[in-house]
Amino acid sequence: MQSSSVTHVESAAARSPLIRAAYEKASAAHAGQIRNGSGGLPYIEHPVAVAVRLEGHGYGEEVLAAALMHDVVEDSPATVEDLRREFGDRVAELVDALSDDEAIADYRQRKDEHRARVRRYDGDAFAIYGADKLANSSTLQRALAREGDAVRREFKVPLELKLEVWEDDAAMLRREAPELPYLDELDETLSLLRADLASAGPRSGR
Repeated sequence: MQSSSVTHVESAAARSPLIRAAYEKASAAHAGQIRNGSGGLPYIEHPVAVAVRLEGHGYGEEVLAAALMHDVVEDSPATVEDLRREFGDRVAELVDALSDDEAIADYRQRKDEHRARVRRYDGDAFAIYGADKLANSSTLQRALAREGDAVRREFKVPLELKLEVWEDDAAMLRREAPELPYLDELDETLSLLRADLASAGPRSGR
């Protein structure tokens, strides 16, 4: 049974060939992947949730297409140039902005570099970047409520480190894109997550 978010995106795809093509590309790229901390949901549920949130705030089809494919370059053989040929410069530029540099092995350094790179792009990149962080932190908060401390086994880095990175992301968005409509929700989610992690106690995360 598919989620309401997937149903929503499929409805949008029926109205937009670009969104339909992006959804199909993302679905193929993430086929067989499971979202950590989701209770076993297919990974595609994550980019779909990001896109649905942005659609609800009135963002256009190029932003939604990039949101759907924001992890495609990281998680599949597809390159930014592949996406440029298929989806055009604007969508490819946004996906490029949202892709980690996997050549940087250290988690903190990789995320700090990514945050600095996003700052060189425009407000649409900020919008997708922040919606991604909200989706990630919300998923983790629900996982902690559902599974407790056992959820740590699903992640390669300590959850406290993830939270610190997301807090840095939220602070950057407050400075650079204070007009984003979901920043209060992001701050609240991160505060709740910090309280949940504090009550669970520190762990190695590995």
